[in-house]
Amino acid sequence: MTAESSQTPSWLVFDIESVPDPGLISLVRTHGEKEPEIALQEFREEKISQKNSDFIPYVYQTPISLALAKVNADFSLMDLVVLKVEDGGPGEICRRFWRGWEHYRYPQIVSFNGRRFDIPLLELTAYRYGIPIKEWLVGSDNGKARRARFSGSHLDLLDALTNYGASTFEGGLDLAAKLIRKPGKLDIRGDMVWDMFRGNQLEEIHRYCRCDVLDTYFVFLRYHLIKGEITKDQERDLVEKTYAFLDSRSDEEPVYREYLAARRRVEEYLDRHGLFKKYEKQTLSSK
Repeated sequence: MTAESSQTPSWLVFDIESVPDPGLISLVRTHGEKEPEIALQEFREEKISQKNSDFIPYVYQTPISLALAKVNADFSLMDLVVLKVEDGGPGEICRRFWRGWEHYRYPQIVSFNGRRFDIPLLELTAYRYGIPIKEWLVGSDNGKARRARFSGSHLDLLDALTNYGASTFEGGLDLAAKLIRKPGKLDIRGDMVWDMFRGNQLEEIHRYCRCDVLDTYFVFLRYHLIKGEITKDQERDLVEKTYAFLDSRSDEEPVYREYLAARRRVEEYLDRHGLFKKYEKQTLSSK
C-alpha cells in the first residue's frame, strides 16, 4: 500500500491468496519426523476423507499475495495495489497492510469471507512475525473494539449477504459477482494456488488476486445500493468509471484486459440465457 496518495480512502477492499506451510504442518503434526511435502499431502488426504475438501485450515497458511482497492468517500475506486511475497515475505505483506490502515486513520476494511479467513490469517501472521497491531486489537470505534464483529471497522460482504451467517452462500464470490453480471472467476481457482506457487508462478497469482478484489469491489457497490446509500444510476456511473480505469491501465496490467473481456462474455451470456429477461423492465436490469 502506498502512503503517498493525497486522498484518504474511506474503505480498503482487500483479498488474500495464501499457501499452506509444509514445514509447520510437519513440525506440528509429525514432530518433524516426516518430510514437509509428505506431511502436507497426508493432511490434504485426511481433509478430503473427512470433509470432501483438501482445504488446509488458515492456522497452517501464510499470505503470499494481498490485493487492495482504495475506495473514496464517494464510492469511487482510487487505486488498486498488490502486496507481494517476493517483496519481503509474508511478514512484510502483513506489516504493510496494517501500517497502511493506520496511516489512513482506520478506514473500514471490506472483504468477502474475511471474518472467517482473511482477518484471522492477518492477525495470526502478525502474531507469528511479531508485528504490533494495537489499534486493531484494542482500539475502539464508536465505543466498540475495532476487532469486534459489529464495530463497523470491518465489513464482511459474505456475512452481510447471509444475514450474518444465518444462511449459507454456496458459490462464494464467483456467484456473488455473476449475480450482478461481473466476471467472477477467470482461469484460476483457489485450489490451484499451491501448485502455482511451487511452480514460481507468482505474477499469475497476483493477477488472480487483483481480479478477486475487483469482484469484491463491485459486490461492495451493489451492497451499498440495496442499503440505499447509492442509487442505481450512481452505481452504473461508478462501474463505468472503473471499467475506464481498468482499460487505461491494461497495458501495464494485462489482466485488466482479460477482466473486461470476461465481463462482456458474462453479460452476453446472460442476455442470451436470462430466464426472466423478457419480463424484466430496464429499470430493474442489473446492467
